[in-house]
Amino acid sequence: MPPKTPTKTKAQIAAAASSGGKKTKKKWSKGKVKDKAQHAVTLDQAAYDKLVKEAATYKLVTVSVLVDRHKVGGSIARAALRELEKRGVIKEVVGHSKQMTYTRAVAAADE
Repeated sequence: MPPKTPTKTKAQIAAAASSGGKKTKKKWSKGKVKDKAQHAVTLDQAAYDKLVKEAATYKLVTVSVLVDRHKVGGSIARAALRELEKRGVIKEVVGHSKQMTYTRAVAAADE
């Protein structure tokens, strides 16, 4: 007959089961979270006047430039570009369906 092993109590079995083999899951880094931009969705008269005055001095005028420099939404920037082109302040360089590129209108007159 084999030698008798000592019997364990239920408390000892529960303690051994809870401590051995179970580790907490690795917490992966979520990475850097970019803050959501707070761009204006409407223009007041002061912001509109500033946009018209400054856009006339830019060599390159795109939707991205207006959004970045004036903190306005993309739809406002597209509407402003159309308005500035109608007024003759800027002229179209490249007309693409996804990215409209303009330059100041006085550059052609200087040459």
